Amino acid sequence: KKHLERCLPPLLQSPLKPKVLVFNSTSNDGTVELAEKLGAKTFVIPRNEMNHGIARERTRQQLKTDILVMMTPDAYPQDKHMLEKLIKPILDGKASVAYARQIPRPDANPVSAFGRMYNYPSESHIRSLKDVPKYGNFNAFCSDSCCAYLNSALDEVGGFRWVLAGEDAIAAAMLIKKGHKIAYVAEAVVEHSHNYGPVKEFTRHFDTGMYRKQWEKVLNLGQITDQKRGVGYAKALLLHILKTQPTYLPVAFWQLTMGWLGYQFGRLCYHRAPEWLYKKISQTDFFWNSVDYHSGRWFESAK
Repeated sequence: KKHLERCLPPLLQSPLKPKVLVFNSTSNDGTVELAEKLGAKTFVIPRNEMNHGIARERTRQQLKTDILVMMTPDAYPQDKHMLEKLIKPILDGKASVAYARQIPRPDANPVSAFGRMYNYPSESHIRSLKDVPKYGNFNAFCSDSCCAYLNSALDEVGGFRWVLAGEDAIAAAMLIKKGHKIAYVAEAVVEHSHNYGPVKEFTRHFDTGMYRKQWEKVLNLGQITDQKRGVGYAKALLLHILKTQPTYLPVAFWQLTMGWLGYQFGRLCYHRAPEWLYKKISQTDFFWNSVDYHSGRWFESAK
């Protein structure tokens, strides 16, 4: 609820007059009431049926629009024309996926601010299957914090999958392999960042390690693997901190270490750990309490 007054108005004021649908997982904080008051429609998904992929897939089926834009409420569009800029590569037939530039919040710490700068540069570009040698696994990167999809393309790959996390990366990898293109649109800007501490960094990367292990065959695109990308990021971050805020170096190093440990532990735990450990470490509590998880769906092969 606390984000809606910053997130929704620029979307509702867009000259495109989009359908704006807020999906809510049975929170009782007034999210539905405020969203409807601001002018959006709402759609409730019971928490025991919730996960990152299915929530988006069911919302996609509700909307049935030619172009689908996924956003998280803590991503604040910088102006009412953000959607127009974002979907232009799709309308022009140049890409089937387009994701926005994320800039850090004013209170972002050095690690958070650098992450946005590293992953979301100032120049736009388009990636396709031929760019895999250059980008490796990053070729399929996009972020559902603010990302547009051609709906017919999603239909080709069966939509968003039932996943612990990473529904955007999985869909994008499938689309790349089908010959579709991904556009990074630096002109479409949202403010979005998180100041994670070491513990949060560990739990977040624990989930990442598990979903990327489960979907490894889909996500592996080239010789530049997740690990190589991670090493490159770590070196660039530490060098940046050393040059700009050297006193922050121990914090940055510790945060990187915890993220790496969480990622490796997540990969190790997939299909091996007891349920209580998943619940203890993972940051997605709703996933482990869901009906589908308890029906054994977690152990189905990822395809």
